[in-house]
Amino acid sequence: MRNIQKNIGVNLREIRKKRGLSLDAAGDLTGVSKAMLGQIERGESNPTVTTLWKIATGLQVSFSSLIMEEPSMVHFVKSGDIQPIMEYNGKYRVYPVFPFDPTKKFEIFSVKVEPKYEHISQKHNEGVEEYITVLSGTLELEIDGKIYSLETGDSIRFLANKEHIYRNRTSDSSTYQAIIYYP
Repeated sequence: MRNIQKNIGVNLREIRKKRGLSLDAAGDLTGVSKAMLGQIERGESNPTVTTLWKIATGLQVSFSSLIMEEPSMVHFVKSGDIQPIMEYNGKYRVYPVFPFDPTKKFEIFSVKVEPKYEHISQKHNEGVEEYITVLSGTLELEIDGKIYSLETGDSIRFLANKEHIYRNRTSDSSTYQAIIYYP
């Protein structure tokens, strides 16, 4: 995978230009400043998970459409080659395993949550579904005010059009796989 910052910058610029949006207009839609969008497009900024979700939601595109690279017939992914998108000094790391493919309408991530960390995920567009499977550790997931406790091997599916919060209340790291479906 080429440099993820470069992918994000190239893809954001391409999406924005195809829609005929200025940086100001894109900023109005996403809630991300014109200056920050410009820095991201030039590869000068390493945006957080929250910032990328704001951009994806505001532009009504998939999260990984911002990080994807050109498709191939076979895509072999070595875990050590995936560059994570990080939040809060690496306490929440999203590894884009299989970025969005418009013909399949889903993307797959592996996410690592460090001990005692909480990530608030803004609501996604209508109809977007998340499928979560805990690979290691324990994860608490709050969806629309209701709390679900997941342990290794547990899975949950939900409509992601409501704020949802991922929490690791333990003293050990937690890892989960997320499949996000876009209707």
